[in-house]
Amino acid sequence: MTTPLRAQRACLLCSIVQPTTVFTSQGCPNCEELLQLRGSPEVINEMTSQVFEGLISLHDPSTSWVAKWQRLSGYVPGTYATKVVGRLPEDVIQGLEDQGIRYFPRDGSNADEEGGGEVAGGA
Repeated sequence: MTTPLRAQRACLLCSIVQPTTVFTSQGCPNCEELLQLRGSPEVINEMTSQVFEGLISLHDPSTSWVAKWQRLSGYVPGTYATKVVGRLPEDVIQGLEDQGIRYFPRDGSNADEEGGGEVAGGA
């Protein structure tokens, strides 16, 4: 049985879409080390969003041009949102930057920006 979309959330960092229960039990398969979602409903609510649009199913993100376009190369296979409404909290963004990771919001506001360094929100 599939989970209704209203019970799904998208990670604000990588845009993977999965049920809240999976974020709770397993965390984010791409961002767990950075966001530590597992077992924390408060953090899940802050670092994921129920408001997203467009879905992409990726079987092999390392070879997909869509994955490259969406900054998903290097992530695990799965279902990803094309846009996610919301942004990570400023303290989390600062923590990423302190680690040399540049955050790109998944809401489409930075679609044309390019830059150096490791990229969060798209590998």
